[in-house]
Amino acid sequence: MYASMDVSDHSGHADYEWFITLNRVCLRLLGIWPEKDRRKKWMTDAYVIIILTIIIWSSAIPTFHSLIRIWGDISSMIDNLQYSLPLLISVIKLVVMWQKRKVLIPFLEMVEEDWTKLKTGKERTIMVRRAQTARLIMIWGYFVMFVSFILVVIFPSFGVSLRYLTNITDPDRLMPLQSYYMYNVNDSPFYEIIFLLQGFSLMVAATIYTGTDTFMGFLIFHVCGQLENLRARILDLKFNCLEDSLSSNIREHIRLIRSIKIIDDTFTLMLLGLLVYFGILFALYGFLFVTIMTQGRNLSIARLIYIMTSFINTFTHMCLHCVVGEFLVIQCNGIYEAVCQYKWYNVQPRQARNLLIMMIQAKRPLYLTAGKLFPMTMATFCSVRSALNSKRHKKILPINIPRKKCVG
Repeated sequence: MYASMDVSDHSGHADYEWFITLNRVCLRLLGIWPEKDRRKKWMTDAYVIIILTIIIWSSAIPTFHSLIRIWGDISSMIDNLQYSLPLLISVIKLVVMWQKRKVLIPFLEMVEEDWTKLKTGKERTIMVRRAQTARLIMIWGYFVMFVSFILVVIFPSFGVSLRYLTNITDPDRLMPLQSYYMYNVNDSPFYEIIFLLQGFSLMVAATIYTGTDTFMGFLIFHVCGQLENLRARILDLKFNCLEDSLSSNIREHIRLIRSIKIIDDTFTLMLLGLLVYFGILFALYGFLFVTIMTQGRNLSIARLIYIMTSFINTFTHMCLHCVVGEFLVIQCNGIYEAVCQYKWYNVQPRQARNLLIMMIQAKRPLYLTAGKLFPMTMATFCSVRSALNSKRHKKILPINIPRKKCVG
């Protein structure tokens, strides 16, 4: 197949390790990296249970208990929800990834095979370009996570807090989270223990939140690179060996369709939670900004900057999910366009009919979905944003779903 092409002489295994190392290290620290070794699986199961126990009992339950106590105070509720909702989403992500590890093992084996198998220099260039995009997003996500940890955990340890502080929800001594406990946490050593547990919970929750999203991006960009290579191979099909090459490309296309289905089944519940989380916080932040501008409520510059940063981070994070989903749709549609652009009129009628198999497969729309309900595309993102910003209707406008059906 590659006899007349420029075959890449780079080490496929080295490329694969460069591509996957950051994700593997991050998810192994959380205990949710898909492991083949059963002994490691038992250890990671215990590790995940410990992490869940600490996050739920030291942070999640106290923050939601505090939310009940301050219900009706919009400023306190916004301060609470910007922490409690990400904690809840992180718990959901950890549980889902914990349950889906076995399903992802064959997929990761396929990724390793794609990087280590024989390929042309052009195909390797496309794969590396997609991998670099995924790595840049990953590094940026970890940088934002590190800065957020400093602002939320390190600053309060020195008596500086950017939260909205009240006597109802906050003890005499600062805590990273707005929380309420059934016992007095102002005395030592209870205060120090709770502070450390909250700091650990926030660090782990941020790692889960960022790590699972970057892992999803890692998988999607790899599939997009393979779709782009497949499109190039379809356009370069030779007339003298059309049947064999076409058969190979059809098998490759079916494999990639199944890969997209695995990604969608794994991350669909997470994406639904993120969509709801984005909608709630976007609406609350908008209400807060309008209240500040119209009523002139006092707000410190430091807290205003922090709220703006959180708002932009949430907005950008959701936008990136939709951009990645849109990019996947574009690459899938590119396969259909490549089959349509092929010079089928120069081949035998029987061979031209064989092209219909791939054309029918490529015509089927492929999406990432949120809860199997909403396709994660820029159209969905703009619909949610316009619905939340609408002033003419009291109810949220329905999301404009494209006419094409979603996979699954």
